Amino acid sequence: MTREQFISQVEATEKAFRRFLVALCCGDSELADDIAQESYIKAYLSCYSLSNLEKFNAWIYKIGYNTFIDHRRGERLTEGYEQAKTFATQERADSSFAYQELYEALNNIPTKERTSILLFYMQGYSIKEIAEIQDTTQDAVKQHLSRGRKHLRGLLSTD
Repeated sequence: MTREQFISQVEATEKAFRRFLVALCCGDSELADDIAQESYIKAYLSCYSLSNLEKFNAWIYKIGYNTFIDHRRGERLTEGYEQAKTFATQERADSSFAYQELYEALNNIPTKERTSILLFYMQGYSIKEIAEIQDTTQDAVKQHLSRGRKHLRGLLSTD
């Protein structure tokens, strides 16, 4: 892949990729931007290894997912949901908290379930493509989707 082809592919996919990362990061757009930037750097440094441009989307999502997982391994949660809700009700709050409950629910399900849900429903990837991105089997992805839906239903139900 040439530099120009890489730039063209990034420009064509960056909005959807960033939306995926924001959701994966449960609404933390700054973290999503950091992960996106790191993912693009990693992709650019190894773009010579991608021979089929049609696979760019799945390839960049896999890099983004792995970069997110690497970040989560070293992360320590410092602020809770209650603090975010308090902040959201203050005057300086804006529309960035519109999906806070969804992001919190996504944050409370396992990463593989969250990723499967986001790739399937938000990005429209097939089960086979998700399995490739996550380096797992199609049956595992189906299980992640089923469990993820069940967990989200429980977390988002408004009894």
